[in-house]
Amino acid sequence: MRSRTEGSLQGQRLVVVGGRSGIARGLTEAALGQGAEVVLAGRAGAAASLPQGASWIDVDLREEETIATLVSEAGTVDHWVVSASAPANGPLADLPADGIRAALDAKVVGPLLLAKHAVASTREGGSMLLFSGVVGWRPSPGLTVMATANAAVAALVAALAVEVAPMRVNAISPGIVDSGAWDRLGAEKEAFLRRTAQQLPVGRVGEVEDIVSAALLALTNPFLTGSTLHVDGGGRWRP
Repeated sequence: MRSRTEGSLQGQRLVVVGGRSGIARGLTEAALGQGAEVVLAGRAGAAASLPQGASWIDVDLREEETIATLVSEAGTVDHWVVSASAPANGPLADLPADGIRAALDAKVVGPLLLAKHAVASTREGGSMLLFSGVVGWRPSPGLTVMATANAAVAALVAALAVEVAPMRVNAISPGIVDSGAWDRLGAEKEAFLRRTAQQLPVGRVGEVEDIVSAALLALTNPFLTGSTLHVDGGGRWRP
């Protein structure tokens, strides 16, 4: 195995697909701070405001041709991270088929196709990191597609870890995290986060740093594969 700085991404190359989320930005900044080279990837037109030192490649996880192009343009890579999502939430009777397919493409089918193309260009000791979510273990009305997609991610990483070994494959399953995603609630955001914190065993909601530290562990621990790390403050067990 090639020489690596223990517990660090120094000198390694990461591709982060879906790099616009707060968690992906946090991971990108942490990786750059450790001396990694980071390539962000996503749909065309989403490359604005790149972190200094990062580069960009267009990809659409719904289209295998663009996934193959991403892998070709990225070259030899140490770690692949997929944080993309395309939520299709709402009452079951109102869910459009296209929205359901897009949600599964982002979380399951796209990452599966990425692994198909990426395994040959991933360095020894490299890995893939996917993102699930607590709703996969705590489904609720209106979140059927999200719960299904997130639960499927856990099954996918276990299967891929065997299929593409020795490349490692893991997932992070965040709980409720103040990452900017809840800003859409406007004035109701603080009350929502406060109520959630009171229900969690740890007594607070998550922060971006909580998820980033777990992601760094998954990327740098050479004995971790086929695992879903639940970083949810005990959200699976809350009343």
